[in-house]
Amino acid sequence: MKTTERKADLLALGAIAMWASLAALGVSLAHVPPFLLTGLGLLVGSALALPLSRFKLSAWQVPLPTLALGVYGLFGFHLLLFVALRTAPALQANLINYLWPLGMVVLAPLLLPGLRWRAAQIGAALLGFAGAAVLILGRGGPGGALDGGWHPGYALALGSALVWSTYSLATRRVPAFPTCAVGSFAAVSGLLSLGCHALWEPAVALNARDLALIAALGLGPLGGAFFLWDAALKAGDPRRIGLLAFLTPLLSTAVVMATTGQALSASLILGGLMIVGAAIWGSREPAA
Repeated sequence: MKTTERKADLLALGAIAMWASLAALGVSLAHVPPFLLTGLGLLVGSALALPLSRFKLSAWQVPLPTLALGVYGLFGFHLLLFVALRTAPALQANLINYLWPLGMVVLAPLLLPGLRWRAAQIGAALLGFAGAAVLILGRGGPGGALDGGWHPGYALALGSALVWSTYSLATRRVPAFPTCAVGSFAAVSGLLSLGCHALWEPAVALNARDLALIAALGLGPLGGAFFLWDAALKAGDPRRIGLLAFLTPLLSTAVVMATTGQALSASLILGGLMIVGAAIWGSREPAA
């Protein structure tokens, strides 16, 4: 494995590890309206760009189209996902949303020059999504079976998946920008999220514990993860990184089970084997 590929893998795994804590933190902050939670978390996360830019705000500046792409990714993803979770069964909407790693693998050759489809990577992506389905549906319990009805929220969940996969790929199509500029993406997206909170959600009072957990959310899954993800995409093959991303629901489920004291489930074991197998299978294919 090349040094750059190893670096990209480690950066991506760092982001994935942070995203794995999102569900557990979300459970602890379930009483906080989602747009308020996201807005505050993103604003906290944006502050991480200060040390990265050596406290020079000028380093955050990017061309307007690049800023629009960043807001499209960070704000658009969360907006569509939250509305989807409110208008459709959460279990199914969450599963549809996890099509985004598959989208990265499938769309990479269409959006990025020099890449092409490889059978092993497509097959591994499908296996990874199947593993995610086993995890998410198994976690839903007896009431988590898929129903046959159509919900408009499913289209929104699919939209959120498409937004994140295309954002992740399109960051390599715009003029090069420093990773610290992700702070501007997060800051604008955080303010827009707070605007959504003011329009659609009730006001709530936050205590010291809430603020501490929101700070952890901003430093991790709603902040640090985005910087690591951007650095990984700059250094590595997005198809390979997309396959690694299927580890997110696996690690997230494992963290929730550990923090809530749940016993190891068959769905976690089976889904985990499928996802890890997909990552190994896809990574064995030589890069284009």
